[in-house]
Amino acid sequence: MTNPVDAGAFESAYESEQLEAARRIPGYLRFEASKVWPKEDATPTPAYRMLDLYYPDYDAAVAAVTTPEAGAFFEAMARLSTGGVRVLVSDIEVTKG
Repeated sequence: MTNPVDAGAFESAYESEQLEAARRIPGYLRFEASKVWPKEDATPTPAYRMLDLYYPDYDAAVAAVTTPEAGAFFEAMARLSTGGVRVLVSDIEVTKG
């Protein structure tokens, strides 16, 4: 998600609403949540927080986003992410082993 209009308001609801809703989406193998470090010159970052859900394959990811749990997550995300949101579905090509 991009930078929220009011970071304090976002942070006060993030864990209990958006993060918990994301954790309920079924079928993922791994779940990561991160907060983007600020830029040294204090200009806005291209993203504020990221949630990464890893699925075994594309079909599993597509099935997961059609569930009621994903619907609840997307509702919370749209409501809380006042600066905008980017949703990406991608395939991991290189991992560090």
